[in-house]
Amino acid sequence: MNKPIAYDMLVIGSGPAGQKAAVEAARSGASVALIEKTRKLGGACVQRGTIPSKTLRENALRVRNMRMNAQLSNFKLAEDTELATLITRLNNVLNAHDEYMRKQLERTKVNLIHGRARFLSPQDVEVESVRGEKQTYRSGHILIATGSHPRKPPDIPVDHEHLFDSDSILSMMYLPKSLTVLGGGVIASEYASIFQALGVSVTMIDKYPHPLGFLDSDLTQTFLNDFTQMGGTWKGNTKVTRCYWNGMDAVITECDNGTEVRSEKLLCAAGRVANVKELEIGNAGLELNDRGLIDVDDQLETQVRGIYAAGDVIGPPSLASASMEQGRRAACNSLEITSGLVHSVIPAGIYSIPELSSVGISETHAREKFGDVFVGIARFDEIARGQISGALNGMLKIVCDTDGKTILGIMIVGEGATELIHIGQMALINNSPVDIFVETVFNFPTLAEAYRAAALEIIHQRKSKASRN
Repeated sequence: MNKPIAYDMLVIGSGPAGQKAAVEAARSGASVALIEKTRKLGGACVQRGTIPSKTLRENALRVRNMRMNAQLSNFKLAEDTELATLITRLNNVLNAHDEYMRKQLERTKVNLIHGRARFLSPQDVEVESVRGEKQTYRSGHILIATGSHPRKPPDIPVDHEHLFDSDSILSMMYLPKSLTVLGGGVIASEYASIFQALGVSVTMIDKYPHPLGFLDSDLTQTFLNDFTQMGGTWKGNTKVTRCYWNGMDAVITECDNGTEVRSEKLLCAAGRVANVKELEIGNAGLELNDRGLIDVDDQLETQVRGIYAAGDVIGPPSLASASMEQGRRAACNSLEITSGLVHSVIPAGIYSIPELSSVGISETHAREKFGDVFVGIARFDEIARGQISGALNGMLKIVCDTDGKTILGIMIVGEGATELIHIGQMALINNSPVDIFVETVFNFPTLAEAYRAAALEIIHQRKSKASRN
């Protein structure tokens, strides 16, 4: 057996969590090795998830906007459109991102090791290179940041040719005429709305009544309205009993209510589980929980002292932004480095069409926790910029406490939601009263004016309540 090479910290996985953790630890002066099994850096987020899907989304928006402005151009996608043509510049974006990350690792003196990792013990990790060479690395501080892979329900025969999962959906050669999407979560909603905007006939099927059930119903209904107006079909409260390729021309989806859906292709978006199969975490004394994830405490440490986990391997919120912060915090906690002020106010962004974003707590949660709360809503069709840009199907909602002054949460649905949310995030972080939005002069015309309109509604409610009392 080769002699172990010691490092202050080992990081397994180069996705958002792993890359940020390695850089943070190295900047503190620690010796760090980052282990990545693939040739490219960035993990599933960069290679198969966030960046590719958002690149496709940008072109889907362009296609939709051209269709909406038919009087300016009579636009129609060719029936045999190759999917690759709709993800233009993707290779350039991925290569640029890979180069940026490599340069950052070099600058911070992180040792990048390419190979397949597996635990030998709680402190020892063996890495096998593509040539079959094996080397053991040792550290008292190890971070697992290997991401996740699609959950594969036993009754859905994903073959990556007719029935796809979220990792393989963009490998389709041609844009299909029809697509069935199983699921109502973030990934399902994003892809369903993107493909519908491209002119694909999309049917979403889920056992729950509404998609994106963790959001307030008025936001999800706005999303559904837009989806159905584009031509999409939502089948909620519906359980799938069988899916199969008929061997000729269609994927057949049979439902418990006796209905049958035929489509050219199918996407199974049934969640994701920790990507640790090859790690042999049992050798380190670890095991997955019943959701297929790794449990961690508030410090992001697992049940085994010295082993931390961050990102998708620990489950929700499963956001790239949250994973980055988790990776940074895990590195700091592991090496007992002061991590600085850590804010729990992290926005959620859903890149569907239209976008949805939220920060803080929802109206539903606020009412459960505080009872009577103040809610102000501004609809984009009442904002000048909404009329100008045609972004009419959108809204911004501010939720305040029982006094109508303290902001508890902000939710937005509509184009630009993932950018607009940061104004609300800064207000929450700085404990600003809702009145700050009324006292602020926003550019005109902008969608940001929705903050002022929603805040004015709350102040009006506040005054009305005071006068009644």
